[in-house]
Amino acid sequence: MNMQEKEICITSVKNTASEIAGIGQNPDNAPANERVLEKAREKLPGGKADKVIIYNPDAVAWWIYEKYKSDFARAREMNDITMRLRSVMPSVTPVCFGSMYSGVMPEIHGIMKYTKPVLKVETLFDVYVKAGKKAAIVSTAGDSISKIFLERDIDYFIYPTVGRVNRKALSLIKSGEYDLIVIYNGNYDSRMHAVGPEGRLALKALRKNLDFYCRMIDSIKTNLKAYNVFYGFCPDHGCHLIDGGRGSHGLDMEEDMNVVHLYGLKPKE
Repeated sequence: MNMQEKEICITSVKNTASEIAGIGQNPDNAPANERVLEKAREKLPGGKADKVIIYNPDAVAWWIYEKYKSDFARAREMNDITMRLRSVMPSVTPVCFGSMYSGVMPEIHGIMKYTKPVLKVETLFDVYVKAGKKAAIVSTAGDSISKIFLERDIDYFIYPTVGRVNRKALSLIKSGEYDLIVIYNGNYDSRMHAVGPEGRLALKALRKNLDFYCRMIDSIKTNLKAYNVFYGFCPDHGCHLIDGGRGSHGLDMEEDMNVVHLYGLKPKE
């Protein structure tokens, strides 16, 4: 990975998704990820997708990807791009997802610490609504994605467990009803805080995240054959080990700021 890739920020996700969806980019937001757009132009007619499905596993760092690359092997094979992106500071969940889906830095969208207010700035969900497209969030109760994007004319599917979230997400994909689906899983993050980024239970949760992502792609390929689809594995921030064998994040350090993103594009059949 070169330094240019390292400097692409998670703020690029909003304009990347909206451009590939045919909605276009907001020039006041971070520009779209040109590497992803180039691949879209190569694989999809006009470089555009009918459906966008984004999976947001929490806290999957680039260094974790590099150290446990074999666990990512199947996911990599099912995607077109694996790359390192930079998070934002402070590298905590509501701040990071606020930036990812608004396309702007924290000082602009307004979440500057670990709080979960409803964002008032334009987000990817807002541009979908304005374009007359149908969007859904599938997430666990109490988590940032379940809270900071409320008050939009989209559908929210909020459940108490990751298992129920993932079952619902697969059901929504199968239905073909939505143009945008965003799915959040926080199980690696919660285990990592308790037992460290490389603790047995944390790595088990990471592997469950990767397994679900692959099942998500399988479902896209099986159920959305008639559509051009853009999908991604898009964590918010990384993590690091602290005293006592626990894990943390929030600092301006490579372990917390560098994340692994995977992107795939499926042409219609």
